[in-house]
Amino acid sequence: MDCEIIEEEDNRIRILLKDTDHAAVNALRRTMIADTPKMAIHQVRFTQSTEVADDQIWETVGPIPDEVIAHRLAMTPIPSDTQDFSFEDECVNCKDMVESQRGCPMCNIVYTCNVKGTPEGRAVKARDLEVFGDLSLSIPEEFGDITITKLYTGQMISLTAKAKKGYGRDHVKWQPVCGITFQSRQHAVLSDKKAAKSLWGLGLTVTEKDFGKNGRIEDIQMVDKVRAELHHVGPSTDLGRDFGAAITLEDIEGEYILSYETDGSMKARTVFELATASLGERFASLSGDLDIVL
Repeated sequence: MDCEIIEEEDNRIRILLKDTDHAAVNALRRTMIADTPKMAIHQVRFTQSTEVADDQIWETVGPIPDEVIAHRLAMTPIPSDTQDFSFEDECVNCKDMVESQRGCPMCNIVYTCNVKGTPEGRAVKARDLEVFGDLSLSIPEEFGDITITKLYTGQMISLTAKAKKGYGRDHVKWQPVCGITFQSRQHAVLSDKKAAKSLWGLGLTVTEKDFGKNGRIEDIQMVDKVRAELHHVGPSTDLGRDFGAAITLEDIEGEYILSYETDGSMKARTVFELATASLGERFASLSGDLDIVL
C-alpha cells in the first residue's frame, strides 16, 4: 500500500491510498478506531468538604452530579502524541499490583481542579485542570474552553483525576479518531458536451475547459468540486432531465481516499503512523503463524 497526503492539519487529514483494496483500507480504519492507544481520564476522586471564608460557607456541591462531571472529564482530550507512557498492566512499577493500586508517573497523568463559584456564575473549564508534573501534558489551549460545570456563590469543586493509556475497543474515551470514512478515488468524465451546457450555464466553479482535451478531470480537489456541483443538475432538479449522464464519476481501481479527524489528543499524522505500525505487526504475526502451520 502506497500513501500520499492530500490535505493535512493538526487534527484532520485526507490521505490517498494506492495499490490496495477495500478490505485492507477498512482494516486500517478499524485499527484507528479500536486499536490505536491514547490517554484518557479513567478515574476521578472528588473531595467532599466544607469551608468558611469571608463569612461565606463553601461546600463541594454543584448543579451537575459527580458522575456526569466524571464523564465529561473522560471525554476531554488528553495530550497523547508522546508514547512514553506504558499501559498499567505492562508498567514495570505497577504490573504486579492489584488494579486499584496501579498508577505511577510512568503510566498515569494526574490532574487536579480546585475552583470556587461566583455570584454571576463561574464556568469550570478544561483549562482549570492543572497537571501534576510536566506542563507539556496540560490540556491543549484550543480545548481549554470545554465546559465541565458551572458554580455559584457557596459552591466549589475539588477533585483529582488520573489519565491512563487505553484502546478504543474498551471504551470510546480511548478512541482517537472521529468521522473516519473512505471512498474510492474518482475521475470526472465529460461524455456529452451539449448536455453539460446546462451546468456551465449556472456559472459555477467548474467549466468545460477544466476537462481538457481528453474530457477528464483527475485532480482530487477538482473532482470534489465537480461532485458538489453535480447536485445542481441531479435527477431531482429541474435541469436533471436535460443533463442526464453528461458528466459521470468513475471509480479508480485500487485507489481510495481516507479522511478523518482526531479528538484533539494527538495529531492526525500520529494516529496514521501508529495504526499502520500496529496493523503491520498483526499481519506479520499472522503470516508467521501461517508459515508454521503450513
